[in-house]
Amino acid sequence: MSQPSNTALLGLRERKKAKTRAAIQDHALRLFQARGYDATTVEQICEAAEVSESTFYRYFPSKPDVVLGDEFDPLIVAAFEAQPAELTPLQALRAAFRTVFAQLSPEQRDEQRQRTSLALAVPELRGGMLDQFMEAVQLLADAVAARTGQPADSLAIRTLAGAVVGAVMLTLNDDPDADMATLLDQAIAHLETGLAH
Repeated sequence: MSQPSNTALLGLRERKKAKTRAAIQDHALRLFQARGYDATTVEQICEAAEVSESTFYRYFPSKPDVVLGDEFDPLIVAAFEAQPAELTPLQALRAAFRTVFAQLSPEQRDEQRQRTSLALAVPELRGGMLDQFMEAVQLLADAVAARTGQPADSLAIRTLAGAVVGAVMLTLNDDPDADMATLLDQAIAHLETGLAH
C-alpha cells in the first residue's frame, strides 16, 4: 500500500487547520451573540470549541482577532493579480472583489455579516478594524504599484488604494445586513465613473 505524498499530507494538514480555525470562530460568534462580546471569555470559547487555550492562541493571537481575523485580503490581491492586463487598476480591483465574494458560500457571507456587525458595535473591535483598513490600504497600494510600475508611496497609488478601502468601509457601515458584494460593486462603480450616474 502506497504512502500518501508530502503534498497530500500538507493538503490534509491545511484543511484540518482551516476546519479548526473555522470551528473556533463559529463557536466564538455564537457565544458573543448569546452572552455579549465582553462577557465571553477565551476559556469559554475554548470549552465550546473543544480546544485548548494554546490551540486557540495558535490560531488567534487575541480575543479581538476571532472577530477581526479573516483571509480576504490575500484572496483579493491574488484575484487582482489574475485580472487581464488591459483592465485599469480600478477595473481590476472591482473584478477582484466580485471574484472573491462570488466564491463565498451563504454560510461564509452570513459569518462575514455577523463579524462586521459585532466589530461595528464594540468600540475595542472598531479600533482594531480601523487598523486593519490602514493595513489594507498599504496592501492594495503595493499590488497596484506592482501592476502599474509606479512606486507604492506615490500619491496617485495611495489615493486609489485609499478610495477603494474607503468604499469598503462605507459599505460596511451603510447596512451590515445588506449584501456587501453588491454594495461594494456599486461603490467602486461610482469611483470608476466619477459619480457620472
